[in-house]
Amino acid sequence: MTDMQPKTDKELFAFLDGLGISHSTKEHAPVFTVAESVSLRDEIPGGHTKNLFVKDKKDNYFLMTVEEHATVDLKTVHGIIGAASRVSFGKPEKLMEYLGVIPGAVTAFGVINDTAGKVKIIIDADLMAFDTINCHPLRNDATTSIGAKDLLRFIEATGHEPLVLKVTA
Repeated sequence: MTDMQPKTDKELFAFLDGLGISHSTKEHAPVFTVAESVSLRDEIPGGHTKNLFVKDKKDNYFLMTVEEHATVDLKTVHGIIGAASRVSFGKPEKLMEYLGVIPGAVTAFGVINDTAGKVKIIIDADLMAFDTINCHPLRNDATTSIGAKDLLRFIEATGHEPLVLKVTA
């Protein structure tokens, strides 16, 4: 990544607006884990996400966005996502460098910061069953709701190919 600052939530919203993508955002206390965010379910309908930023031994990076309660088998998922080896979690420095977010704020929207195309994004097929998908807007004290098909359109507009694969158990 260059020395450019990561995009802000306001820049993300302007990008979505420019694509004609409808979105709504609800502010809340910062949440760092799925467990902490459960209290928001009644207020924010739709599929809620958890995001796994992983890498293989050849330093290929992947962002898997799955439904919050889904289980991903890190011992076998490499065969599904096309990794060169088993995957492990990426370091926070690379998370910031490539996606412009900190641990606890990882989001599919982070690909807006990956202008060099270093990260392959995978959306779990089961998550696509929801009409609305909820993601952090590059920070963990808000949740942005977006249509499932619009999320894919957003990802494509950032220059990434969203891979919809069944990565959960």
